[in-house]
Amino acid sequence: MRKIIVAVAAAILTIAAAEAPPAWTSDLFKNADTIQFYTADETGKGHWSTVWVVVIDGAPYIRLGRRAASRIDGNSNAPFVNIKVGNQEFDHVLAQPALDMADKVASAMADKYTMDILVRFMDHPLTMRLVPAPVAIPHGG
Repeated sequence: MRKIIVAVAAAILTIAAAEAPPAWTSDLFKNADTIQFYTADETGKGHWSTVWVVVIDGAPYIRLGRRAASRIDGNSNAPFVNIKVGNQEFDHVLAQPALDMADKVASAMADKYTMDILVRFMDHPLTMRLVPAPVAIPHGG
């Protein structure tokens, strides 16, 4: 009987480990072409915005144009957003303004994205650091 209990417990742990999504890591963001962030307006209507992402000193950063920045400004869940990276979603992520990083983020965007040769000339009023707060909780996709 004890062998059966141990075998069942081992099988459950193996299945749980196999289904567990990857944790929040800088590589997850480095390897992503784009990510999405979710905001909700004052009526509760939500929207997923797709943006480029770069990693500087281990932290993911996004650079927002006017439309995406206005969604952050009107976000009823501020300062938190949900993030989709590939098939992973993280809830309760702190979207932290990082205006002091705007030049570094712009340079990193130019290095990572060929199309930045055109996009860099558009207005980007908001640069943000994404921080799991207190712990980004992944759920599968």
